[in-house]
Amino acid sequence: FQNEINEVPFFDVQLPYELALKIFRYLGKAELGRCAQVSRTWKILAEDQVLWYRLCQEEGYLLDMSISDHSCWKLALKNCRAREHMLKTNWKNRVGAVSQLRYEPGRVLCDVHCCDGVVMAGYTSGEVRLWDTRTWDYTAPVLAAVAGPGGAGAPPHVSFVRINSSLAVAAYEDGTVSVWSLLLGQEPIHHFQHNQRIQALALAPGGSTVATASGFQVKVESPDDKGFWQTPGTFEIQKLVNFLNLVPDVTGSPVAVAAADDIVYLLKAEDPGKILHSVYGQPVTCLDVAAHEAAFGIKTFGWLLNEPNQILLYNLETNQCVTKVGSSIGDFSCVNLHSSPPNMLVAGNKDRRVRVFDVRRGEAACSVYGHQLGVSAVQMDEWKMVSGGEEGLVCVWDQRMGAKLWEMHARHPVRLVWFNSHSLITANVPEEKNPRGSSITEDDPSLHRKYRGVIYSYEFSVDQLAVDSVLPICRSSYDELTGYNYNIGLAVPYDSI
Repeated sequence: FQNEINEVPFFDVQLPYELALKIFRYLGKAELGRCAQVSRTWKILAEDQVLWYRLCQEEGYLLDMSISDHSCWKLALKNCRAREHMLKTNWKNRVGAVSQLRYEPGRVLCDVHCCDGVVMAGYTSGEVRLWDTRTWDYTAPVLAAVAGPGGAGAPPHVSFVRINSSLAVAAYEDGTVSVWSLLLGQEPIHHFQHNQRIQALALAPGGSTVATASGFQVKVESPDDKGFWQTPGTFEIQKLVNFLNLVPDVTGSPVAVAAADDIVYLLKAEDPGKILHSVYGQPVTCLDVAAHEAAFGIKTFGWLLNEPNQILLYNLETNQCVTKVGSSIGDFSCVNLHSSPPNMLVAGNKDRRVRVFDVRRGEAACSVYGHQLGVSAVQMDEWKMVSGGEEGLVCVWDQRMGAKLWEMHARHPVRLVWFNSHSLITANVPEEKNPRGSSITEDDPSLHRKYRGVIYSYEFSVDQLAVDSVLPICRSSYDELTGYNYNIGLAVPYDSI
């Protein structure tokens, strides 16, 4: 036997183990498997934990673990790849469980937002609720609102809700804004008031900055190092704000991007408000912001025949237009830049198409058609797209094939689409918050379910822990394909009886 610690035979050369290990670092999984069949010494070298830990990290698995957390990194990589293949197969074939996050008393859903599987919903009763879809046995707590003057009168409707990993924010119809900490309980930690109705609300994805637009004013609130909330910036806007976003991962003073009719502003604390883009007669129809770029759709009225509706991509550091993509007769109704793969963005249009753009080439990489009305929400990853339409249809697409994998339909327009590797959350929010025929009294739960709106949560992971934690009412007891061409477990009580 060779001395595996000191010498490794490389044909007619004897190399130290450390030097041979550096050579093997250039090999992939298949090459290491072939090298393991050469000899006993090469097998020991090809199965070194450092090599497989490095491969596991390069493929994006278990990035938060150190090399000492697993005894066999080759097996860990194999399990991760098998789980990824299983999840992709379940996504394509619609295998999993679906639950409805429905708030039963007769109130109408107003707005929904999601962060890492935690869902925040606001209702016409003024209540704000949270669901943690990662545990399934989590009861939905009500975030307490600030009591009004004298405590008289019905609470106002919720206009907007936003949530990130640490904060939850809700804006109400009367112009009040409440901020809760997800770590400190159900009482609000901050509260402020606007004199007019709030048109837009934004929350920094990874920070604690809140931005609101009311009337012709944009206000930015954030806590200091001691936890006291301050107003680092108040900006006066020429027109009413339609869209508002906070730029993520900003060091120092917060930066906001606001779209007001046909003007896009870049709002920094030290500047009075810089105009990023302005073309008369071309209003902004959608907006999304990433760490260094902003993407928004513009609408033309037809008198500029050489400029159809497009999506503009601006660099926030140089304040210059990077590229223009899209050429559509319909208006771009939604765009997703922050969660798309690098150099890609996905947009939905009122012409019922979902388009994926490669910003490096400035052209569409994929265009699919499948909605009955305009597209209202989109998201994509490396291989699939999920889109929601005004008619209530949720579609899952294979990006490379440009084909629809499956669809689900609900009554109201889809206002939220969020997914990760193993779950999908969609929200159908009604347009009419006071439907005809509903009771006038606030305590009457007789409002029909079809008017309320609903939040759907899909789980595509079928490992044993997920099966145990899902409530029996949410999991079907049958596996055969009976009566339909898919086998997703529907949340109906008689399935497990």
